[in-house]
Amino acid sequence: MKPTVLLVEDSQIQKLANEKILTRAGYLVLLAGDGEDALRLAREASPDLILLDMVLPKLSGYEVLQTLKRHPVTASIPVIVLSQLSPIDQAKATAGGAVGYFDKSKLAVGLIGEGELIEMIKKTLRDSPRIGITAGQASAANNSW
Repeated sequence: MKPTVLLVEDSQIQKLANEKILTRAGYLVLLAGDGEDALRLAREASPDLILLDMVLPKLSGYEVLQTLKRHPVTASIPVIVLSQLSPIDQAKATAGGAVGYFDKSKLAVGLIGEGELIEMIKKTLRDSPRIGITAGQASAANNSW
């Protein structure tokens, strides 16, 4: 079974480009264009990993990250921040529960950046204790925020 990645990105162009990269690498990709959709999909689908932009409509990436990490159903889902942040904001995201940070401007470089992102995802999934948890199991744990 393919690992599922929830890609949270409000830019349609970046969302489609990143979806293509992830699909080509063998992942099942779910898409969210704002913070509210991200929380809903994380709860309903229980993805194996979340790639989270920090600048989003409705709820910021920081708000999404805080909510994910506070809720027992989603707290164990590894989150990689995929954004362009200052070092201070990168540290804030990591302190908030993100397992890693990837500067999305590296993806403009092409295959080198794509390869780095895919390797980060693979390593995170290898290290994740949550692989194999189904959406049904997660949903049964608690359906409310």
